[in-house]
Amino acid sequence: MSSKETPAKGGEKEGIEKISRPGVKHVIAVMSGKGGVGKSSVTALLAAGARKEGFQVGVLDADITGPSIPKMFGLKSFTKGRGIFPAESKLGVKVMSLNLLLSSEDDPVIWRGPLIGRAVTQFWQDVEWGELDYLFIDLPPGTADAPLTVMQIIPLDGLVIVSSPQDLAVMVVKKALKMADSMDIPVLGMVENMSYFICPHCQEKVEIFGPTQGEEVATVTEVPFLASIPLDQRLAEHCDSGTVEDYSSDLFKKLLALTRLKA
Repeated sequence: MSSKETPAKGGEKEGIEKISRPGVKHVIAVMSGKGGVGKSSVTALLAAGARKEGFQVGVLDADITGPSIPKMFGLKSFTKGRGIFPAESKLGVKVMSLNLLLSSEDDPVIWRGPLIGRAVTQFWQDVEWGELDYLFIDLPPGTADAPLTVMQIIPLDGLVIVSSPQDLAVMVVKKALKMADSMDIPVLGMVENMSYFICPHCQEKVEIFGPTQGEEVATVTEVPFLASIPLDQRLAEHCDSGTVEDYSSDLFKKLLALTRLKA
């Protein structure tokens, strides 16, 4: 078996057509090659930042078996009606995640690939998103079922790649970049998370996971470098307490400056 499926022109496999949603102007997926690099927190910061700028924003949580977006935004259920309506955060970010459909947020989702792909498709096609300027998609780590489904069926404006300083993380980022290239999806920028830590007592900058490599990797791979994000206890506390929107970040402004995407 080949290590990758060969896409047809435009990143679409033969026989698979992208599903358009005219009410959603821009779709940006956030991807990492491996877990544990803070991809979901980057997604949340981008979405919260866009909403604070006055845009209509949604988050599609495609990390079906490891969803964390609802908890970050303090959401536990969605609006029930004749259709499937996303939950809305304090600031009005629309969120759809499988965790919002479970009887308990601690229940595991034990599904094989086809069911995961079907759920992602339904979240895009069947949820009543309304009019959105930006929809951010939180992808699960890696290059398997859910990322493949998103890249095949959703007309993406591009990807934001998240990494951390370790050599292992950088190696798998390159895998994600190669997948994006093979699917003909542009990479809008790269974020290095957990780049350093500022000691609250002495203000010394400590590179806990080794020297930062974000800008170097971005240069080598010819990907725009978006930001280095430090380890910050306040961000962790906001994510855990469901108040990520209260955290101050200029990440979305940097993305806009790099890409010139406008609503």
